[in-house]
Amino acid sequence: MNGSFKLAAPLAMALAVAACNAGGSSGMVPTTGQSAASTQAYSDWKVTGSARRACPDARPGVEECDALVINSQIGPAVSGWGPADFQAAYDLPSSSKGGGQIVAVVDAFDNPNVASDLAVYRSNFGLPTANFTKYNQEGKIGDYPKGDPGWGTEIDLDVQMVSATCPNCTIYLVEAKTNSSKNLYAAEKEAVKLGATVVTNSWGGGGGGSTRGAFNTAGIVYLASAGDSGYGMQDPADYQTVVSVGGTLLSKSSSAYSERVWPSSGGGCSKIAKPSWQTDPKCKKRTGNDVSAVAWGVAIYDTYPNGGWGTVGGTSVSSPLVAGVYGLAGNSGSQDGGKVLWTLSKKQLKSGLNAINNGQVSGCPSQYAGTYICVAGTGEFGTYSGPTGWGSPHGISAF
Repeated sequence: MNGSFKLAAPLAMALAVAACNAGGSSGMVPTTGQSAASTQAYSDWKVTGSARRACPDARPGVEECDALVINSQIGPAVSGWGPADFQAAYDLPSSSKGGGQIVAVVDAFDNPNVASDLAVYRSNFGLPTANFTKYNQEGKIGDYPKGDPGWGTEIDLDVQMVSATCPNCTIYLVEAKTNSSKNLYAAEKEAVKLGATVVTNSWGGGGGGSTRGAFNTAGIVYLASAGDSGYGMQDPADYQTVVSVGGTLLSKSSSAYSERVWPSSGGGCSKIAKPSWQTDPKCKKRTGNDVSAVAWGVAIYDTYPNGGWGTVGGTSVSSPLVAGVYGLAGNSGSQDGGKVLWTLSKKQLKSGLNAINNGQVSGCPSQYAGTYICVAGTGEFGTYSGPTGWGSPHGISAF
């Protein structure tokens, strides 16, 4: 194996080192699982300095990838949560479902090593050879956009996370020319033209407005990461037709997994009109998130621009993981953004989703402090909370 990520700055806090020993799967070198107590120590990556953004902050009219590179010197060994953890924690039928389903990843710029990096990731974790194709913004194989190291990390993360939950799914990567809203939204439309029925987007910002129609084809499940800066929603996750995916901190004790809110997860009240299927009382606009999954301490393999195995975080992890779950369910024709999740019965919510009952998002506005908009487990609006939505996957029945 190649060496570890080459980092921009060394880690200054020992607590962040502990964060990177996030957990292990049977296909990895032994690592120590997280405990509920340890998760609080590094819950805000900005305050602790435990991670850095893979991409620079977005400017108006362009989108920012949401991948976070956890700042640790981990060496050549694999460290972090892997496919066996996701499949066990979320009770997924990954070995038997997903065949014939096309899940598309839309990102900006090019990662020239994505196919070989994906092959190493899957081989290391005992996953079958990928059915993977890379396209440019016009839906052609070849003539890819210029490479970009930050988005290269995002691209590796996205395709590997889809693989982790749905190894039998066909994966398309559609690379936009740049990270402008215009080009990314054009790539979104191209992914659907190519035949994808599930499309995941681990990026966001603003300025999409007039091109929101890129996310409204019937029978397509669109997902987007909620963001990594605490309270608040971003485009395209706030669109009514998009499943907004928040983040959790995953813990393991013996063979049992548990989750709590990842405090840096996006979510809350948006500026988008409230859909008729949302009935929560405290937010007059579109409320997010809809669903969630692990967003910290995850293993990826990235040789562009990094040195091999590394550990990452962010809702960039959560969105493609859940996209793979939708691929396993193979039920995109009956979906409409987050509507199905919001209209499940109490019985269906209990059986199909893991309720998140602990933790809160950072940066909560004073008018929502202590409420379900920011805090999990309040019971004010059933099992719902803004940062984690209705919970994380428990099998595929809710999808």
